[in-house]
Amino acid sequence: MTNALDILRQRGYVGQTVYEEDLYKLLGSESIPFYVGFDPTADSLHIGHYIPIMAMAHMQRCGHKPIVLVGGGTGMIGDPSGRSDLRTMLTREQVEHNVACIKKQMERFLSFEGENAAVIVNNADWLLNLNYVDFLRDVGVYFSVNKMLTAECFKIRYEKGLTFLEFNYMLMQAYDFLMLYEKFGCLLEMGGNDQWSNILAGADLIRRKKHKDAFAITCPLLLNSEGKKMGKTAKGALWLSAERTTPYEFYQYFRNVEDVKTEECLRLLTFVPLDEIKELTAHNDERMNVAKERLAYEVTKLVHGEEAADKARSQARAAFGGNAEDMPTVTIKAADAPTVADALVLTGACKSKSEARRLVEGGGVKIDESKVADATDALSAYAADGSFVLHKGKKFHVRVVLG
Repeated sequence: MTNALDILRQRGYVGQTVYEEDLYKLLGSESIPFYVGFDPTADSLHIGHYIPIMAMAHMQRCGHKPIVLVGGGTGMIGDPSGRSDLRTMLTREQVEHNVACIKKQMERFLSFEGENAAVIVNNADWLLNLNYVDFLRDVGVYFSVNKMLTAECFKIRYEKGLTFLEFNYMLMQAYDFLMLYEKFGCLLEMGGNDQWSNILAGADLIRRKKHKDAFAITCPLLLNSEGKKMGKTAKGALWLSAERTTPYEFYQYFRNVEDVKTEECLRLLTFVPLDEIKELTAHNDERMNVAKERLAYEVTKLVHGEEAADKARSQARAAFGGNAEDMPTVTIKAADAPTVADALVLTGACKSKSEARRLVEGGGVKIDESKVADATDALSAYAADGSFVLHKGKKFHVRVVLG
């Protein structure tokens, strides 16, 4: 059995861990159940969830058993980690809808058949009917408030006002680990680096309450060269759902990733072999475009399937090659877009008309081969035949059809 920890280290998935020597021996000697939790705050996962998902996939390929924990219970509270504000409270119906959507998405990444088949569980099954007094007696006794207040996940919220609702989150996530240990023999929890305090609390709870070994691994967050989280687009988050972020938009995001981040993204977000990644990213010149196109294609294929990835790649090549018929196409009603600014907003090129005006004033908009001089220009002046190609800068190109 290939030791999964070797692969996770080589590809850069290991941020923090505990009892690493013992964990290495365990992963090299037997197939173990492990889990990653996802709170259903929306009806789709986003790129911020992607690295832990890929770490799960590598673990499963090495023979270990993934448990996908969907937080139907913890999602009713909301994780305060890294937040400066209280998360929006969702209704039980909203949470249940989001849980169902996330379950369907996970089937793209993990196998739910075979000896080490993945399973999906919902912590609502044990949290929503929990007796609070019993919970405090059985679990709360193992937690020091003084120690909890020093946890990184509470620091930002503590400065601005941490609610008791959120303060319970660490205990509930730790209890999840305990319940998965009791139900499935789960020995390892994985998650993002921002989850370290919560994950460590669960491993510590099992060790103290059950006197058994339990382990933790956190993965690095996907950051740009300035240290900010990657995954933001003009429309907001980069979602794994085609309804929220189209395959073409998804492809283009990674096609335009910074050169200095391409190698890291190939390691963390794809299954491309490491020696091939080294060859692809060996050059700091225009040849890096080959690596970025490969990155965009591989990630899009994993998230949306081969057919969608092929189409997105063809659309991107057409957009830069000038073949309008193969470009991504947006249809808008002519009555809704009397001006260029309206068209920029309706196609998703800009968030607002004020942004559209600034972009045009900066010389960043062309319709077909004509540079737009004024955002208030009548769109009809550029679209005599009912369609045109809208260019925003060097990276946004879309064929617009007026309906």
